[in-house]
Amino acid sequence: MDRPPTFPLTVYYDASCPVCASEMHALKSRDADGLLILADCSAEAFDEQRCEREGVTRQMLLTRIHARDASGRWSSGVDVFEAVYRVAGFGRLARVLGSRRLRPLFERLYPWIDANRYRLSRLGFRRLPDRLLRLRP
Repeated sequence: MDRPPTFPLTVYYDASCPVCASEMHALKSRDADGLLILADCSAEAFDEQRCEREGVTRQMLLTRIHARDASGRWSSGVDVFEAVYRVAGFGRLARVLGSRRLRPLFERLYPWIDANRYRLSRLGFRRLPDRLLRLRP
């Protein structure tokens, strides 16, 4: 992300994915200032027309995590996780995700995790984010 996001930050995620839902709800529970708004783009009632007017399709949202900040700027992938983890009080992890050295690794790893998230959920990884996020930041 070129500039830090402005808040609140609306996070578009696939709540039909157990790993995704677990992680986002665990992070939201740590959002004491109410800076995160979760938007389930997999829900039947999801209003995709608003996003499409801005060039972001529902398929894009279901394929890769996205966020829209208070200024209307969109971000996706690792940029979203960096911002969300920072808001949830995990500053160290956010700095690691934003690290110039490690960022290329995360950028390569995220698409694999995203493509296999349902398989990872079936293997029991859906509980992992909640357990990890219970730890102290």
